[in-house]
Amino acid sequence: MRDKPIYITDDDLQSLRKLLESKGKLEGRDKQSLRDLKNELDRAIVLSAREIPHYVLTMHSKFRLKDLDTGDVSEYTLVYPGEADISRGKLSVLAPIGTALLGYQELDTIEWRVPAGLKRFRIEQILFQPEASEVPTL
Repeated sequence: MRDKPIYITDDDLQSLRKLLESKGKLEGRDKQSLRDLKNELDRAIVLSAREIPHYVLTMHSKFRLKDLDTGDVSEYTLVYPGEADISRGKLSVLAPIGTALLGYQELDTIEWRVPAGLKRFRIEQILFQPEASEVPTL
């Protein structure tokens, strides 16, 4: 779907693969969401939590996202489906745009087909990334 490489932590990869296995029998639009996530994971460059740059959007990252078609800017946290609550800014990784954002970097522009058509977004800023907050001390 997209040509630019994405980056994911080995821990996120393991958790997301388990999610795919647990939901493998879904049908319809949910099945397509799982397929899209699997395709993204298959093409990801996997790094340890210590190696992932602080400006990469990982699971549980909080970020500012701009809709390039409307100009709207919103803040979200990328979460697993059981944690999702869009009214509180918790965006599921299985939502079409959630899958699209995983592994991209600040200022990257993403185009993704959603039920309403092609949408364009830019990650304006990573406000919090769990891996960056776990920097070891000497």
